[in-house]
Amino acid sequence: MNVVIDCNIFISAVLSQNGTAVEVLRYALKEKFIPQFGQKLFKEYEDVLSREHIIKNSKLSKDEIDELLNALLSISKWNEIYYLWRPNLKDDGDNHIVELAVASNSKYIITNNKKDFLDKELNFEFEIVTAKEFLQKEFYNECNNI
Repeated sequence: MNVVIDCNIFISAVLSQNGTAVEVLRYALKEKFIPQFGQKLFKEYEDVLSREHIIKNSKLSKDEIDELLNALLSISKWNEIYYLWRPNLKDDGDNHIVELAVASNSKYIITNNKKDFLDKELNFEFEIVTAKEFLQKEFYNECNNI
C-alpha cells in the first residue's frame, strides 16, 4: 500500500518520540506500507529538519534525525511528477502533496493538518487521515495487541 507521510508527521515523531506519529514511522520502517517521496516533499523534509528550533526541541541529535530520515528514505519509493494539479488547495504549498499522492497512486495522505486538504477543488481516490485515523483503519488489531 502506498502512503504519503506529510512532513508534519515526521516532525511530530521527532519532537514527541511517542504517540501515533512515532507508530506511523515504526510501521513504515517495518515495511507494512510503502512511503512515497518526490523532490518537493524531500526538500520540505530537509528544510524543516534543518531548522534550529526543531533540532533544539527534539530529544534526538541532528545526526539521529538524519539517520531516521535516511532509514525512512531507504524503504520509500521515489516518484517523478510530470504534471501539476494546480491550483487545487487554498495553501499552494500543500499542492505538491496531492500531486505526489496522485502520481504514486497512494491510498492515504497522513497529516496533522487535515483541514488544509478539505477545501480542494479536485477530488481523488486517496483519503486524507491523521496518524491516529490511519493506524485505526489499517493496523487496528495490531495496535491493540501491542
